[in-house]
Amino acid sequence: MRVVPMGSSSFYTKRLPRGCRLCRKGAKMVLLVTGLCHMSCYYCPLSEGKRGRDVVYANEMLVRCDEDVIGEALAIGAKGTGITGGDPLLVLERTLHYIALLKERFGPSHHIHLYTATVDRESFRRLSEVGLDELRIHPPVRTWGDLDRLGLAEALQGLGMPVGLEVPVIPGEREGLLALCRYAARHGLDFVNLNELEVSETNHRALMARGLRVRSDVSSAIAGSEELARELVEEMGDEVPLHFCSSSFKDRVQLRERMKRRAKRVARPLDLVTGEGMILLGVAEAEDLGEAARLLREVHGVPEGLMWLDEGRCRLEVAPWVLEKLAPSLPFPCFLVEEYPTADRLEVEREPLN
Repeated sequence: MRVVPMGSSSFYTKRLPRGCRLCRKGAKMVLLVTGLCHMSCYYCPLSEGKRGRDVVYANEMLVRCDEDVIGEALAIGAKGTGITGGDPLLVLERTLHYIALLKERFGPSHHIHLYTATVDRESFRRLSEVGLDELRIHPPVRTWGDLDRLGLAEALQGLGMPVGLEVPVIPGEREGLLALCRYAARHGLDFVNLNELEVSETNHRALMARGLRVRSDVSSAIAGSEELARELVEEMGDEVPLHFCSSSFKDRVQLRERMKRRAKRVARPLDLVTGEGMILLGVAEAEDLGEAARLLREVHGVPEGLMWLDEGRCRLEVAPWVLEKLAPSLPFPCFLVEEYPTADRLEVEREPLN
């Protein structure tokens, strides 16, 4: 058996699903089509703003129209999309619409995979017909030991696209996970994705109540999850392609690569892009932002293209190399700010300049 390392403790055997290969490059947009789900899994990491809410997000952007979805895909140079939830099959018509929209705009090579906990042959057929490239089934924990009762094999017959199972590796669920992997091997499924179990703001109480603990103070990964995944790979050998995706891989590789792709495309002349794909900019805060802009323009000769008045955030954005030089002589607070290049421009650090 050949185990292929991917960095940050992730690895796979035999072959990596196409959807995962694109995620690895940061080239997949995450399209959450709804936060609604009928499973109520105790380990669900979905945030408060999405969990149980019928909202649509393209990466970090709240979607209000189709143009938002296309715009975000363009902003990261997406080669594909991962459709998730909640459960996308609870809003099937909406899901079909977005698949058709993306295929029409970006062509058949735009790879789309989808996660669902719902087993429904007619829905699967319609997804395949509209152009879905890869289906990932997330059966609830209580069914792992007896997947036959879901009628999964029957629902998947003749779909004509790769199908796999994707579940979290929960310490204490070894037998159920083994049964799930053996089911995938027995029925010729294309892969099993094993995700490292993570703690989040919405699931930490449920995980802690079950005696689960984080690996360390600086990690969101649950202790024992990776070790169990390695045991499963050892036990299964080459029976079915297995892929373990670690918590750190999602942050250090997938997310970082996506940030780099987006930063290159959305950075303005006044922005600096760091090696990690973050945006570095200067920020001036004043009671009269228009007057602050006039001072920089007329007195200090700062070109219009190196300034931006952000009225929504009540600040004047200035090229960092310019503001660093001028800050000591300016009569208002100035900062060097580092932000994610995402739609929400989440600030992660600021340094006073005067």
